[in-house]
Amino acid sequence: MQKATIAGAVVITLTAIVSLAAGAAKMKITSSAFQEGGNIPSKFTCDGADSSPPLQIAEVPSGAKSLALIVDDPDAPSGLFTHCIVWNISPQTNAIAEGSASKGVRGTNDFGKSGYGGPCPPSGTHRYYFKVFALDRELDLPAGAKRGQLDAAMKGHIVAQGELIGRYSRKK
Repeated sequence: MQKATIAGAVVITLTAIVSLAAGAAKMKITSSAFQEGGNIPSKFTCDGADSSPPLQIAEVPSGAKSLALIVDDPDAPSGLFTHCIVWNISPQTNAIAEGSASKGVRGTNDFGKSGYGGPCPPSGTHRYYFKVFALDRELDLPAGAKRGQLDAAMKGHIVAQGELIGRYSRKK
């Protein structure tokens, strides 16, 4: 029985090491405006003030050199639609206030603008992913870069990530 317990503990430890080596560690991103999987209040959408929701970031690894934030909608009719991209955010950032821009370099979202563009689904309920990435370096990307450029620059430099999903459907 003791051998089986020790063998099980070894398997669990090795699995944890392999999973951390294979992918990034986990961070937490939450909002006081909505819960994980919950409905995003309309004031944070095109039907309201279109301001960004408050976000809290936790469990950033001590070795992180910068953070990146991406907000996207995988349910858009045209495929993945990016609502916000920002990088080179200080790794000491633990909160982004409601309606404020995170301090970092802003890219161009799929609305063709810099900064946050809130949920605005044409029909049905869409999911919106608020993703934070801890990186092992600052990125050498110019302001206004697009999502594909950010994804390419982050490749191989993500040390941790977190995700918050909110939902929104427009009232007709």
